[in-house]
Amino acid sequence: MTTRLRIARLGAQGDGVADTTEGPVFIPFTLPGELVTAARQKDRATAMAILEPSPLRVDPPCRHFTECGGCALQHLETQAYLDWKRDKLVHALKARGIEAEISATVPCLPHSRRRVVLSARRTEARMLLGYNRALSHHIIDIEECPIAVPEIVSALSKLKAVASLACNTAQPFHLTVTHTASGLDVAIQGSGKIEEKARMAISDFAIREGLARVTVDGEIIVEPKKPMVLFGDVAVEPPSGAFLQAVASAEAVMAQLVSDHLRRAKKVLDLFAGSGAFTLRLAAKAEVHAVEGDGAALAALDRGFRFASGLKRVTTEKRDLFRRPVRFKELNAFDGVVFDPPRAGAEDQCVQIAKSDVPLVAAVSCNPATLARDLRILIDGGYTLKSVTPIDQFLWSPHVEAVALLEKPRRRR
Repeated sequence: MTTRLRIARLGAQGDGVADTTEGPVFIPFTLPGELVTAARQKDRATAMAILEPSPLRVDPPCRHFTECGGCALQHLETQAYLDWKRDKLVHALKARGIEAEISATVPCLPHSRRRVVLSARRTEARMLLGYNRALSHHIIDIEECPIAVPEIVSALSKLKAVASLACNTAQPFHLTVTHTASGLDVAIQGSGKIEEKARMAISDFAIREGLARVTVDGEIIVEPKKPMVLFGDVAVEPPSGAFLQAVASAEAVMAQLVSDHLRRAKKVLDLFAGSGAFTLRLAAKAEVHAVEGDGAALAALDRGFRFASGLKRVTTEKRDLFRRPVRFKELNAFDGVVFDPPRAGAEDQCVQIAKSDVPLVAAVSCNPATLARDLRILIDGGYTLKSVTPIDQFLWSPHVEAVALLEKPRRRR
C-alpha cells in the first residue's frame, strides 16, 4: 500500500521514522521533516518519492548507496550527522540517569577504513564481491567504496580473483581484508574445503599480486610478507582476521585520550587488550599488565613488545574476562585501568572495578547502551565521570565509538 508519510526523526539505525496511528514506521534513506510517498509493509516502508526534501539532504558520494547495506546516512549533511551520533550517546546516558560533559563527535574522513569485511558468492554468471543489501542476504557487487582506504578499493578486482580461487561452495562466504604496512592481509572464512590445486593457485596469485598474507579458515595458505601494523611506534604482526580498530586515526584519538588520562599512573591494567593498541602506547611511560582472552592476539602483543625499544615492563595474561573478571583485590595493585570490551560491554568486570581503589579508569566502547550500563555501575561505586568523547569510526553507519574517563579518590589504607 502506497501512502504519504511525514518523517519525524531518525531512528537508532539511521532510518527515518514516521509516527502513525498504528505506531512508528521506519523508512530507510529519509530525513526528519521530509514528506515522502512510501510503499508500506507493517512497520517498515520503502520511499518511492521525496515530495518535500530536507534542507539537510545532500548527494551521496557512492553509486551503490541505498542498494549496498554498508552505509545508512550518506544523504545527511555532515554536521547534522555528527550531532546525531553524539545524541545517541547523550540519550543512552540519560536513560541511565547520567549527566556528563560530552564532547563534539570526532569526525572520520572518507577513504580511511583499513579493515573491511566483504561478502562473496559464486553465481552461474560470475563471482560477486561486496556488501549485503540491508536486511538481506543478497550481495551487492561493488565497484567503489568511499569508506575504505584506496589500497583496498584499488584491489577489489584482485580480491574477487582470490575469492574465486578459494571458492569451493555455492554458499556465501566472507573475506576480512586489512590494509597493513606490508600490504593487504586477506582472511577468507567459509569458502569450502581448500584443495591442493587451489592452494598452489592462491600462493602464486598472492606472490604475483603483492598480497601480504592469505588465510582460509585460519590456515595460512601463503605469507610472502608478514603483515605489520603500528601501535604508536611499535610494529605488531596481528593474527589473521583478529580484531583491529577499523580506522587508524580513530584508534590514535582513542589512545591519546586514554594516555593523557592515565599519564600519572605508574602501573596500568589493560583489560580486553587485544594485540596491544593501548598497551604498547601506554608502556612508553608506565608498566602495563595486558589481559586478553585471545591467545594469538596476546602473543602478537608480546612479540611486539619484545622487539620494541624504550618501553617499560609489559606482562601478559590469557584470561576470559567474562567468566573470570579481575577481582577488586587484584585491581588495587594498579594506578590506572583501561578496558575496551566487545559490544556486550564489561558488566561483571565493572562491578569489580567499582569495588576497587583504582583512581583512574578509561572506558572504551562501541555500544552506547552497554557503555551507559557499565558507567552507571562505576558511578554508583564512587567514580566521577569526567568526560565522554564520541568518535565516528564507522563512517555513515549508525555505530559510534566512545571514550569515557573516570576518577575516584584513593582510600587510605
